[in-house]
Amino acid sequence: MKTALITGASSGIGKATATILAKNNYNVILCGRREDRLATLKKELSAFTSVHTLCFDVRDKAAVFLAISTLPTPFSHIDVLINNAGNAHGLDPIQNGDLEDWDAMIDINVKGLLYVSKAIIPQMVERKSGHIINIGSTAAKEVYPNGNVYCASKHAVDALNQGMRMDLNPFGIRVGAIHPGMVATEFSEVRFKGDIARASNVYKGFEPLQPEDIADIIHFVVSRPYHINIADLVVLSTAQASSTIVNKTL
Repeated sequence: MKTALITGASSGIGKATATILAKNNYNVILCGRREDRLATLKKELSAFTSVHTLCFDVRDKAAVFLAISTLPTPFSHIDVLINNAGNAHGLDPIQNGDLEDWDAMIDINVKGLLYVSKAIIPQMVERKSGHIINIGSTAAKEVYPNGNVYCASKHAVDALNQGMRMDLNPFGIRVGAIHPGMVATEFSEVRFKGDIARASNVYKGFEPLQPEDIADIIHFVVSRPYHINIADLVVLSTAQASSTIVNKTL
């Protein structure tokens, strides 16, 4: 039975991914900042598989390496890493940007992904096997007004995904990215700093992607025969044509 480690597992795409993998014969390691949510999800998924939780913030380099180094033997062999933890803070033009928002996006979306990857890649290299899935965004492929630093951070994920795939190719490690469009999660609540009314308006008037849609795709990707690597995948709802073009009459 394979073991998958999922960051940002306490909600949204991460939670949905943990659920589908647990129901499909993967042991799962749930990583996140909200210990209560991790405990609840562990209890739910333990009916299907073995579950372990790690509570840390991917921005905290020392905490990342400490947590992963303490994994018990049944979970220490990680076959699949899903770098899902990410965030968007604010939607301001560059001249009005908040420095703390910028730090949060760069620290979580870029440095956090690097820290977790660095903690796990050595064992994959040693075994010459493993699969890394990096969750990007349509913002990794295009830039839109007021998206500046968020788009930059996701462009970095796109570049790192390509770089990882090249550097780890000699070791037979699969690396791929999934770039979702608008998914109905807590994403907009975080971006708009808890303004639920404003966040809910983002998804009105059309049928957005659901976390389970992306989780189903992740399961498909990681379950392909080992000679297949789905390297780069953009996923939109039917109503969405780009980051800023959404048909809200469907």
